[in-house]
Amino acid sequence: MLVAIWILEVIHWGSALVGLFAFVHALLQRADAYSAADRKTKPVWMLITGGATLAMVLFPVMGPGMIFYVPAMAAALVYIVDVRPKLIEVQRGGQSW
Repeated sequence: MLVAIWILEVIHWGSALVGLFAFVHALLQRADAYSAADRKTKPVWMLITGGATLAMVLFPVMGPGMIFYVPAMAAALVYIVDVRPKLIEVQRGGQSW
């Protein structure tokens, strides 16, 4: 049982770091890049990723708080998987093959 608790703690704090990475990345991007990438505005994404990070820190992976933890993790992952690559592509000028 002790191993399971440690695994859940690693998942809990690892995902909080993922959320923090998403928030810091959203913070450091230019505001016009969001509209150029056809995504929501910078303040909206900072609110989403910041709130997600806060929820992942405050609520545990298992238990009643999981109802807040899961959507928070999903929001951070949407930023990392969808928004972040588009912002990078817009700011680099696209790919030339």
